[in-house]
Amino acid sequence: MEIVVKLNNQTAGRDKLVRLFQYASKVAWHFMQEKRLSRQTIDRLKNLEYTFSSFRKLLRLGRFLDTLYGALSTLHYPDLTIRITCTLSKITNALYLLADHILWIGRTGLVSVNNNKWNKVANKYWLYSIIMNLVRDVYEIWRILEREGHRLSYDGFRRMTNGSGKKPVPLGLRAITFVQDHKDIVVDTVKNGCDIFIPMTALGYTRLSPGMVGVLGVISSLAGIISLVDPLAKLSPS
Repeated sequence: MEIVVKLNNQTAGRDKLVRLFQYASKVAWHFMQEKRLSRQTIDRLKNLEYTFSSFRKLLRLGRFLDTLYGALSTLHYPDLTIRITCTLSKITNALYLLADHILWIGRTGLVSVNNNKWNKVANKYWLYSIIMNLVRDVYEIWRILEREGHRLSYDGFRRMTNGSGKKPVPLGLRAITFVQDHKDIVVDTVKNGCDIFIPMTALGYTRLSPGMVGVLGVISSLAGIISLVDPLAKLSPS
């Protein structure tokens, strides 16, 4: 309950919670549709998903400028790869939000908007942003493994010179240790790895069922919530 209150006190937290409910609704109605259950309940869940989606668009209204301005904070980051990926991710995410704002205006009925066109534009920019995030994630993991490789090589050399016969650490234990020591990059990679299939499916690059899209959305939403409530799980700069 305390976590829900904490999330509700910040705009990003509310967006993550509503996003979780949105994709959970998608999973629910698709499951019921597959089982040929109550048509009335399915329609209600679809309407609920649409309502959550519209509410999220309202919550994000105006964040286009904030996100674009946030790109300035990474323009002078020392590491070139992180500088490029983070800056491009923020710019493309800002363009995604701009297209999303236009879609919201269309939903209100204030202006006639070509929903199919702007939905495609929004998903393209969202996909570009996620790709940049994943490139950054892979780069971060590569740097960690490179550091770990040097450390293991040094430890191995030291054991040989000291005549120590310690057994190597099992792979499973090493994986658990990696997750614990680098929670931020693991959570971010899971989130982006799930998210990338959502715009790809919307654009027709992949053919996932609405239920599978919903499951991926739920997982990535939970990962996003974890990064908000646990400072150690938040990748920086983000």
